[in-house]
Amino acid sequence: MTVTREPYGGRFAFFAETGFAARLAFAAVLSFPSVFRRRSRGELVRQLYAVCIRTLPVVTVVSLFTGMILALQVGLELRRFNYEIYLGAAVMVSLVREMGPFSCGMCLAACVGSAVAAELAAMKVNDEIAALEIMSISPVRFLAAPRMLALVIASPLLGFFCCVVGTMGGGIVSATQLNVDFGQYIASALSAADTKDLFVGLLKSLVFGFTIGAVAVYEGFGAGYGAAGVGRSTQRSVITGFLLILMFGYMITRVAYR
Repeated sequence: MTVTREPYGGRFAFFAETGFAARLAFAAVLSFPSVFRRRSRGELVRQLYAVCIRTLPVVTVVSLFTGMILALQVGLELRRFNYEIYLGAAVMVSLVREMGPFSCGMCLAACVGSAVAAELAAMKVNDEIAALEIMSISPVRFLAAPRMLALVIASPLLGFFCCVVGTMGGGIVSATQLNVDFGQYIASALSAADTKDLFVGLLKSLVFGFTIGAVAVYEGFGAGYGAAGVGRSTQRSVITGFLLILMFGYMITRVAYR
């Protein structure tokens, strides 16, 4: 499919834009198998490095302090009722079900989604995407598919990493500020760990990663010309990614725990 288009207008512009974004994401998914071919593996590895390694410091800090904040706020309330022994379980459930995937999704939308949108928008402004289409090279297969696939692969791994680091951060707070033994905290956390919660958390991370990639690719390909167009595309990518993460997170929780 062609990715060069003019902005839609009129009463049904929203539905037209949404339909184009869906077709673009579907075309990228169909191109996923081609990414594993020898010529495309290098690009996939580069994108995985950008998603996993370059974002790791930010993800670590965010998840660590997310767990510390959860442990402090929940622990202060539990201490009022002498239920500090359940602090690890409360932090673990909160992180695995919601806060771990949510923190990971926000970091990826801010760090990776914005970078992908800006990169593709700059390529469009410089007519590099048009040049690919003239040479009969699919921009979706060559540019969109590796970036989206890297986010789909990396997001569950980073989501699980967020849960582990956040739990450790909560354990540090419990031991240093709430007088809860670290071993007792870990035992309580492990006792609350449930397979269903883990699968729901990984599913959320997977959906968030795919959503971030689809939004970033769509905004990058649909950017207006000039520096202002690149800036608006990057801004819309982050804002839309944040909003969709919140909405999809609620929907998945509502379906899984109804």
